[in-house]
Amino acid sequence: MVEFKKVKNENIKTLELYVPIVARVHGGSHPEFHEVHRIFNEMIIKIKKTKLKKLELDKEFKELRKITDNYKVPTDTCESYEAVYNILSKLDEAYYR
Repeated sequence: MVEFKKVKNENIKTLELYVPIVARVHGGSHPEFHEVHRIFNEMIIKIKKTKLKKLELDKEFKELRKITDNYKVPTDTCESYEAVYNILSKLDEAYYR
């Protein structure tokens, strides 16, 4: 969980900035990203509430893997979309180490 905390701390601000923008820009042609946005918001709430306790994100990561086809970036998207999926994938991987 130490590695997850490190990856989270290094990347959460970027995700908080990129996820809403990517949802706005690509949500019309990739409506699944609205689900990614919703799940990300749920994760942020849990992360902020769970400072000292065990963070439970199994459900969220499972949903994200399903919705994103294991973080597969669509070919018609921008670097920000790709960055969001790459960071979420890193977080997912770190969470389960």
